[in-house]
Amino acid sequence: MDTISRKNFLKMSALGFGALIVPNSLFAYEGNKNLAHKVRVGLIGVGMRGQNHIDVLGRRDDVEIVAFADPQQRMLKDAQAVLAKNGRPAAKEFSEGDYDFRNLLKMNNLDAVIISTPWKWHKIQGIEAMKAKKIVGMEVSGAIKLQDCWDYVKAYEETKVPIFMMENVCYRRDVMAILNMVRKGMFGELIHGQGGYLHDLRGVLFNDGETPYNSGVEFGEKGFSEAKWRTDHYVNRNGELYPTHGIGPVGVMFDINRGNRLLRLSSFSTKSRGLHDYIVNHPKGGENHPNAKVEFKQGDVVTTQIACANGETILLTHDTSLQRPYNLGFKVQGTRGIWQDFGSGGFNQGHIYFENLMNRSHKWENSEKWLKEYDHPLWKNQEEKTKGAGHGGMDYFVINTFIECIKRNVEFPMDVYDLATWYAITPLSEESIAKNSVVEIPDFTKGQWKTRKPVFGFDGAF
Repeated sequence: MDTISRKNFLKMSALGFGALIVPNSLFAYEGNKNLAHKVRVGLIGVGMRGQNHIDVLGRRDDVEIVAFADPQQRMLKDAQAVLAKNGRPAAKEFSEGDYDFRNLLKMNNLDAVIISTPWKWHKIQGIEAMKAKKIVGMEVSGAIKLQDCWDYVKAYEETKVPIFMMENVCYRRDVMAILNMVRKGMFGELIHGQGGYLHDLRGVLFNDGETPYNSGVEFGEKGFSEAKWRTDHYVNRNGELYPTHGIGPVGVMFDINRGNRLLRLSSFSTKSRGLHDYIVNHPKGGENHPNAKVEFKQGDVVTTQIACANGETILLTHDTSLQRPYNLGFKVQGTRGIWQDFGSGGFNQGHIYFENLMNRSHKWENSEKWLKEYDHPLWKNQEEKTKGAGHGGMDYFVINTFIECIKRNVEFPMDVYDLATWYAITPLSEESIAKNSVVEIPDFTKGQWKTRKPVFGFDGAF
């Protein structure tokens, strides 16, 4: 509060969309200055995730959905149906092969794009969009190669076109309540954090191409949606394939890239058994099914330990190939308190302990009353707007932040340096497992992390 006046702080907080707007946070990009009313958006990739974004965008009166690029006619048809459901006119389609998105990027009546494509396309589409002067919303994954992360940073620093890392779990209600408590000092000095992706994806990785999910043991050309491409990563890679759900929320709490940074990591992988077991025991599979002979390189459970510049550690877990209930496994531990997530994110599905506030009982309490009391102002003030949005309302905040930051010409709370840092965990973890070694994590900010200020989720007069 010593860097801006209280009057300006209250004025900026009243915008209520999750980024603290400070005087030097205007986009360096000199783009369209007439975005205060409507933002014209194109979508590259309109599969299941892209359609979710279309639905949330379609509810807003400050957005025009201009165009879709996707080579799959089935997905284009479904995406247009989502538009129609929201009373929107059809979007222009670009479907002539994998590279027709380049023609979408040539459109003059387009301010921004949201990219929700298979992971291998993120770099080429994101960088080409930046070079085409289209502001980018990038769906989450991990990088294919470490150099990809440097290429994102280089493209931003050359074009000054901003890119938003669309990590929705940073906006999960219980996570934001914990962030609120962290910033009020209730956990004391933070020491250790945990998170990850602990989600049975076997029905996503395999299906029969006709009915989504849990409908077969096919992948690749015979699969549906993510089974067409995601499963190939499990065949050919072994590492922390999906780091952002875990590192995003914990990284925000630990001020990563904004007063702190990730220094080094070490990853370990179990053997791979879960996917083979799923194939041979599925009614449409069996020991004689061709996919029963596939050797999966990806270990069933991958753990990645990370050291931070300010002395904390972070543990990430990737666990998607075995039977299990969904859980992202968050833990936040400080000198005065500890929170352990368990379940799918509800207020009553975690445990919490504050030594002084609980009279040194050394007994866990259900998180519910604490999380409700310290519910983040963003959720308190915008709960009604989240209803019907995907992932329990988290997707509303992701889209709202993207659109509002563009309209008001202020920096994204998760930017290119966050994208590069979080994405880098994947290839670095692969290297660590392959070499059985500790791997250094590059400083993509080139020293700016020491002076950059936290901007995500600050509260005020919402």
